Amino acid sequence: MKHARLTLALALAVAALPSFAQHRHEEVDKVNGSITAQPGQVYEDLSTVNGSIKVESNAQADDVETVNGSIAGGDGIRVRSLSTVNGGIRVGEQAQIADTVETVNGSIFVDRGGNIGDGVSTVNGAIGLVDTDVGGGIETVNGDVTVGIGSHVRGGIRVEKPNNNGWFQGKQKPPRIVIGPNARVDGAMVFEREVVLYVHTSAKVGRISGATPIAFSTQTAPDNRRD
Repeated sequence: MKHARLTLALALAVAALPSFAQHRHEEVDKVNGSITAQPGQVYEDLSTVNGSIKVESNAQADDVETVNGSIAGGDGIRVRSLSTVNGGIRVGEQAQIADTVETVNGSIFVDRGGNIGDGVSTVNGAIGLVDTDVGGGIETVNGDVTVGIGSHVRGGIRVEKPNNNGWFQGKQKPPRIVIGPNARVDGAMVFEREVVLYVHTSAKVGRISGATPIAFSTQTAPDNRRD
C-alpha cells in the first residue's frame, strides 16, 4: 500500500510540472512591415513584401522570404530557405539552411560553421562564405565571390554573362573570385564573362573554364583588377 501511494504521488508530481515542449508558431505573412523570429522559437513560413526579416539566434523557421528588404540571421538558426529580391542576406555562425539562399540585388554572407543544403545565388551582389559547407553550387552575374577559409562548395561555381539589352554599357570592374585557404570547390568553375580568379595554394578545385587562376599564398587575396 505504501508503494502504491508513493507511485501515485510521483505521478501527480510529474503531471503538475510545466511543459517545456517548444510551441510551433503559425506562419507570419505580411505585405508591409518587418518580421522578427524570437530567439529559440519555432515558426512556419515567414513572409513579407516590404520589410526586413530578422531570425534571432537559435530560432527555427520554414521558408523565410521578402521582396524589398534584408534578411538577418543570428547564430544557430535552422531554416528551410532564405530568399529576397532587393536586399542582402547575412547569417551568423553554425546556421543550418536546408535548401537555398537567394537574392537578386544584394549581398550574401554566411559565417563560420554554416551548412547550406543546396545552392547560393545572386545577380548583383557579393557572396561570402567562411568555413561553410554548400551542398549545391554558387551562381552570380555581377557579384564578387569569396569561398573563404575552410569552406566546401560541392556543386561548382558559375558566373553568367550579363544580359544588358543595350543598357549599362559603361566599363565595369570584372568580378573578383577568391578560393581561400583550405577551401574546396568540387565540380566545374565556369566563367561566361571576364573575371579575376584567385586560388590559394592550399585550396582544391575542379575544372576551370573561362579564366586563368592566379595563385596566392597569403591569408587574403590581392585585388589587381583594372579600373
